[in-house]
Amino acid sequence: MGSLQKFMRPELGKFAGYAACKSPEVLTEEVRRLGVVKLDANENVYGPSPAVTRALGQLNDVHIYPDSCQTELRKALAQYAGVPSENIVAGSGSDQLIDLLVRMFVSPDDEVITFTPTFAMYKFFTDLAGGKFIAVPRDNDYQVVLDRLPEVVSDRTKLIFIAMPNNPTGTQVPLETVYTLLQTGLPVVVDEAYYEFTGQTLADKLDQYPNLIILRTFSKWAGLAGLRIGYGLFPDEVARKLDAIKDPYCVNAAAVTAARASLNDLDYLMDKVKLIIQERERLFQALQGVYYLKPFPSAANFILCRVEGKNGAEIQSRLEQRGILVRYFNSPNMENSLRFSIGKPHDTDRLLTELLKIGEA
Repeated sequence: MGSLQKFMRPELGKFAGYAACKSPEVLTEEVRRLGVVKLDANENVYGPSPAVTRALGQLNDVHIYPDSCQTELRKALAQYAGVPSENIVAGSGSDQLIDLLVRMFVSPDDEVITFTPTFAMYKFFTDLAGGKFIAVPRDNDYQVVLDRLPEVVSDRTKLIFIAMPNNPTGTQVPLETVYTLLQTGLPVVVDEAYYEFTGQTLADKLDQYPNLIILRTFSKWAGLAGLRIGYGLFPDEVARKLDAIKDPYCVNAAAVTAARASLNDLDYLMDKVKLIIQERERLFQALQGVYYLKPFPSAANFILCRVEGKNGAEIQSRLEQRGILVRYFNSPNMENSLRFSIGKPHDTDRLLTELLKIGEA
């Protein structure tokens, strides 16, 4: 019998996939004994609301498929987001909604524009769909530059993605920049994955701009990354089409239960968000005193640093050996960089202690 590769789509031969963060389970037992501090995936170190734990403990109908129409979840999200429930669709993380949007709008050789460096999944799903990914470089401070927009927009352009604030740089996007993109008339996807850390949203502009699409997630602020639940705010026609093409039971019963419990305990969760923001500012100030790091201001729950005069990959490896997981980047306009998710105060102290030791080596 021959290989099945000859039956696969040939363009996938160069598809490398997404490099996910390292799980603590793959670390050596020696490292795990030190206590793992996971600061590499922008997760909420405080975890979910206690109301989520209670609600999941009472979940006794997992043998029944969840509501494909997401009726009660949409009602709760409508109240939270201030958008009619019929304009909301949830998915298995906002990643799934990115995938569905690309598949909805992008045929092979169609173009998707974004501003790089940015969230890798925009390119991932564009490449998977056979589209052409157009990367418009940001400036040295990771601000969006619109000067090149007229020359990159073409008849083949089908989507524009912009993260507000941006991941992995933490840079906030001025609302005026998004309004300029919306004036193109193209579908503009504003990724508000870190909305709760900024309070800046375009949700109230959904009626004004029929080409505006907004994505959000419960992974960051609500501590539900492991349950994979995100949602989007969509124009009527997009929401209807998403309902038609999404998996019928794309959000599992546990995720629905956890999301609804989270929305019923906003005070608790937003108190934790405030703690993360406070710790972010403390870490930023401290990182400015580490001579080989250049931290960039962040509006999210992480800080990106450019490494100067040292090898960022070696620093990441040394931190890992001490039980601290951080993210390393070495891509265009983000060469030799490290990203630190915001932890609890003792996590920050432990990270800074190791960074200072590295500086003395």
